[in-house]
Amino acid sequence: MDVLNHLEEESIYILREVAGQFDNPCLLFSGGKDSITLVRLAEKAFAPSKIPFPLVHVDTGHNFPETLQFRDDLVAELDAKLIVGHVQDDIDAGLSQDETGRYASRNALQTTTLLNLIEKHKFDACIGGARRDEEKARAKERIFSVRDDFGQWNEKLQRPELFDMLNGKIHSGENVRTFPISNWTELDVWNYIQREQLQIPSLYYAHKRDVFNRDGLWIPVSDYVKMGENDEVVSTNVRFRTVGDMTCTAAVLSEAFELENIIKEIGSSTFSERGARIDDKRSEGAMEERKKVGYF
Repeated sequence: MDVLNHLEEESIYILREVAGQFDNPCLLFSGGKDSITLVRLAEKAFAPSKIPFPLVHVDTGHNFPETLQFRDDLVAELDAKLIVGHVQDDIDAGLSQDETGRYASRNALQTTTLLNLIEKHKFDACIGGARRDEEKARAKERIFSVRDDFGQWNEKLQRPELFDMLNGKIHSGENVRTFPISNWTELDVWNYIQREQLQIPSLYYAHKRDVFNRDGLWIPVSDYVKMGENDEVVSTNVRFRTVGDMTCTAAVLSEAFELENIIKEIGSSTFSERGARIDDKRSEGAMEERKKVGYF
């Protein structure tokens, strides 16, 4: 509990710094456990007032329906402002193009939609739920991570953050991605969810689902995933450790039907959280390549 209290206090401090240093911030909300945790932290940071910035969701059109329903229910409960950007709109406008082939996904297409939202609404800070323990490119991020006027990130040009001093000064056209839970681990998030009794999408709990195994990953069957002739569908108990686009998010075999079992499972796991993200396996530096051009 002492660790969680320290992490919570640090995150609340960061959120208040964002509100104090920037003119028009937003909170990037995916409907996953990390952004749900961010929302609770924002509630605490600004209570008794409402969260003072909108929630922004980039909808690929291939999201899990359970996630979208959870998003809408949470927004209604909080009486929060929700801004949704649709990848399909950018495809229709010729700004993005659907991938083809066996591993086709819309995950990378979120970048164009996000950058368009930032430009349209003039956001100068986007609060995200990335954590340094997720992936090596995430570990390079500062808490205040500057993006240039093209939305690009240069890992070699980052500001020092000494003694918890956060520098939010930016030039015209630039924006900042801010990461209040950078120092949290996956297990910290789950322990916090348990402590705060937070509701989460049912996808995180073990449930029976049709899946097929490809390259060692259990891929959920959907209209958006291209299956091969040799892909064999099985119905078994699985759950998801991350929640993203259905085309890039694999499940894990699990019997964790309760939150306590999830925490035990994560504590003993030797399989990384991002190990179930198909898009991270395209190349050794897949995440970093996407981040450089504006990805979350």
